[in-house]
Amino acid sequence: MSSLLVTALFLNVSCKNETKETTEPAEAAAATETGSAYKVDTQNSVIEWVGSKPAGKHNGTLSLSSGEISLNNGKVESGKFTIDMNTITVLDLAAGDGKEDLEGHLKGLGKEEDADHFFNTKKFPEGTFEITSVVTENGSTTVNGNLTLKGITKPVSFKATLLVDGDKLTLTSDSFTINRTEWGVNYASKSIFDNLKDKFVNDEIELKVSVTATK
Repeated sequence: MSSLLVTALFLNVSCKNETKETTEPAEAAAATETGSAYKVDTQNSVIEWVGSKPAGKHNGTLSLSSGEISLNNGKVESGKFTIDMNTITVLDLAAGDGKEDLEGHLKGLGKEEDADHFFNTKKFPEGTFEITSVVTENGSTTVNGNLTLKGITKPVSFKATLLVDGDKLTLTSDSFTINRTEWGVNYASKSIFDNLKDKFVNDEIELKVSVTATK
């Protein structure tokens, strides 16, 4: 997975970008007949995440199960990626030291009544991200798209670096955040539940997307 982190890996990023506050997703961009299709290399593509609470934070990864980016005259004209929610992995805990418990909790694999606390992967095993536009201004590129989790689609925007080297394309985002409650991930949210005191989990999840694709 590390080959797609072109400018920086994991949490060593200098800029954090908030998602744009818009109410409705835009129409996904479509590929043209003259575009060149790049198929996502799922073994070398990753979404890194960080979740936090007053007592600390956890970080981990998610994998893509498929995806394709279309390029036309060196510019991205469309793209769609499928996220395998069953690949939620916690990296800051060791096996046997809470790692499996937290991964199961995030996936909703425990008690039936707790399945929807986070991502409920039994009911929603996949998420998707579809590009609606890619805008470059003053040397800065912004990727706009629709993120679907738990059957809910919301618009998301982030800064990214795009590099093309022959038949290989890499797309690496800056670190950005999403508000998980917009996708119905409400567990221990202070904005949803009263009287949590310091037993809450922050609504914001920090993400960094790194994709490698080839012709």
